Amino acid sequence: MSLTQTVMEPVDIQSMFVNNSNLTSDDVETILRAASGPQAAEFEQVVRDLHTEASETGDERKAARAGIGLFFIGKPDQAALMLEENADPAARFYRAQALSTLGRHEEAAAEFEAASQKGYDPIECTLRRAGEIRHSGQLDEAEEIVRGTGTEGGASRAEYSYQMGCILSDRGDAFGAIEYFERAVDMDPHHSRALFSLAAQNSLHGNDDEAIQLYERALSKPPYYLGAILNLGLLYEDHENNQAAEYCFRQVLRFDPRNERALLFLKDIEATGDMYYDEETLKNQAKLEQLLSRPMSDFELSVRSRNCLASMDINTLGDMTTISEQDLLAGKNFGETSLTEIRELMAIHSLSIGQNLNQKSHAEPAYSPQDLSPAEQAILSRPVADLNLSVRSRKCMTRLGLNTIGQLTSRTPDELLSAKNFGVTSLNEIRQKLGEMGIKLRND
Repeated sequence: MSLTQTVMEPVDIQSMFVNNSNLTSDDVETILRAASGPQAAEFEQVVRDLHTEASETGDERKAARAGIGLFFIGKPDQAALMLEENADPAARFYRAQALSTLGRHEEAAAEFEAASQKGYDPIECTLRRAGEIRHSGQLDEAEEIVRGTGTEGGASRAEYSYQMGCILSDRGDAFGAIEYFERAVDMDPHHSRALFSLAAQNSLHGNDDEAIQLYERALSKPPYYLGAILNLGLLYEDHENNQAAEYCFRQVLRFDPRNERALLFLKDIEATGDMYYDEETLKNQAKLEQLLSRPMSDFELSVRSRNCLASMDINTLGDMTTISEQDLLAGKNFGETSLTEIRELMAIHSLSIGQNLNQKSHAEPAYSPQDLSPAEQAILSRPVADLNLSVRSRKCMTRLGLNTIGQLTSRTPDELLSAKNFGVTSLNEIRQKLGEMGIKLRND
């Protein structure tokens, strides 16, 4: 699996990047396309050599090229340092990008302003500066700046639509944001940040195949955003393409050897590498879980039976498999006629009353309702979605049929870890989220 598969004629990187006295944006695009293909290793070596020469000689022009190159090969910290106070307009522009990548948004905004003053594409610099202001939470000011470029032709640029999409996304208007991101990609099919944002939105809404394609496009050329590589790796893993997932996580570690998330995800991949899954068994298990989750209201029952079951808090077919016939008959107004009716219903679906009675203890909550305050009971009744889990953990919850926080806390760590694609990383995330609410998993 390769993140970059662009095919093009070889580029004289030394001549175009090092010896060129006037590095244009078109030159940069040509170099980046080369650096994303067979010439990637050559480009990295040129950058490292430049970095060494600039550090030894103090040559400002070589420092500018080295710093820009360092940013493109995933070294934003070194790039920001190398490009500091460089007079070259392009150097200031790419230093601003490096600072933004490092989360130093106020400094990045100032650098984009400096790049503009030195003559580097004022509209682009203004749009980028608006993005840094947005990161600081000043959405109204950011929008005013973005719209202000429209009279100068900014609205015809992909960056304009991308920044407007980000502003709408931060305001919670997901569909409006998607419209702007799509517009940005229509204008510039290689706008990596717009592609990244579209991929994230598709993943959030369960469109995994589309998300994978968008992430792959976002990673078609440098700079490579580690968040995109991580997310793509998680999607590959969820689709059981572990080899591609492992490649992604190792790529992240190549750029950032101490990246904790990549290290944990890679450990999960290695831990499950030798596990065997019977696909037919898994499919049957999923069908059974879906059947057991069907509410009793889906079936035609007599009014008496329906009312009796409701009074005993029996809501699904699964609940019916964890109660004995004797307990049913002990219920108020529940007689042999109702029992026969329920037996026939269960038999139609190849189930029987009480067949999972010995497993009921596994579904017992970690907290007894009588020991909880109304506020605590309210927490357990909240949907799992309220935990704001990562994509991988959310999908594991769906696969396990865990819809509420109470259902989640009824599981032990070992039970969760036995689920497909559920690793230590997801377990730690869930423990942290539950801990923030003052609750924990059963037996924790």
